[in-house]
Amino acid sequence: MRKLILAILGVLIILGTYFLGNYLVAKNQKAKPKFKKQIKTVFVELVENTSIPVILSASGGLIAKNKIELFSEVQGVLNASSKAFKVGTRFDKGETLLSINSEEFYTSLQSKKSNLSNLIISILPDLRLDYPNQFKKWESYLKSFNIDKTVPKLPPFNSDKEKYFISGRNILIAYYNVKNLEVRLAKHQIKAPFSGILTETLLSPGTLVRVGQKLGEYIDPNIYEMEVAINSEFVDLLKVGNAVALSNLEKTKNYTGKIVRVNGKVDQVSQTIKVFIDIKHKDLKEGMFLEAHVVVNSVAEAIEISRKLLIDNKGVYTVKNDSVLSLITVDPVYFSAEKVVIKGLKNNDKILSQTLPGAFHGMIVKINKKK
Repeated sequence: MRKLILAILGVLIILGTYFLGNYLVAKNQKAKPKFKKQIKTVFVELVENTSIPVILSASGGLIAKNKIELFSEVQGVLNASSKAFKVGTRFDKGETLLSINSEEFYTSLQSKKSNLSNLIISILPDLRLDYPNQFKKWESYLKSFNIDKTVPKLPPFNSDKEKYFISGRNILIAYYNVKNLEVRLAKHQIKAPFSGILTETLLSPGTLVRVGQKLGEYIDPNIYEMEVAINSEFVDLLKVGNAVALSNLEKTKNYTGKIVRVNGKVDQVSQTIKVFIDIKHKDLKEGMFLEAHVVVNSVAEAIEISRKLLIDNKGVYTVKNDSVLSLITVDPVYFSAEKVVIKGLKNNDKILSQTLPGAFHGMIVKINKKK
């Protein structure tokens, strides 16, 4: 009896230990976490293949088309004039930009004129005797001679004898000495060759001016020229007279220019060619930087997208069946600073319009249908 009771107790202990162990194991097991599958929302746009113009963009600084640097060919003291020789002063065509004191030079010129007049007077008696037919001509010339005016041109010679006679009396030498001084006298005044504005002045009235000294800079503020470098592969498409769209670097103002010259030489280092564009606008100033947009060609059956949407320069993501990303190989035709022209997509393909971080081929997505 005792042995039976002990056996029953042993069996109960074993069963109790088994069930207690299972209970403790089950209690310590944690439930597996359940992850909620996330589907990213994408923005798309329908592909519509059209003819896309290829626009080359290049920037450059404006330079006045009509621009001169002022230098002195004579020496003297700079005179004060009716308009100040200061930066920003405007002049009309023909107005005196600056005047250099010429009193001493003028006196020397008058002396030379007087000497020429005396030489002509001295030959009149000989002309009356030896060349009576030429006397009236030289007498009339002498009467027209005014020492306060520009010396008139000498009468033409009717024979070699007359020429040798006049030349032998040093009249030709005296005449050309006077004409030379008249030319130099005119250089004491610098007149505006066109209407414009002073952009640089290097001296003020009362300053001694020396021969060869730079005096300033004068420009026409109504027309400017811009030099840009264009890839040489498009040189055949650049034509003189073509219109060019321009804008400031902030793209807040737009202008229109015209190609006026195309260089005939390609830069060996950059493989670019220089193109010169004329532009007129009242708001422009020399030294401003503009961006030129030159239309050189067009690509048929293509679209233009952001360069950020191009994957490895050869593919773009489209959405198939409104739910699956598909990486499609395309043909990039032309790259600009921010855009790329591509071919290879079909009309009405749904292409991503914004970049999607972590995107991959076959990814499940949801299209944002809000407009």
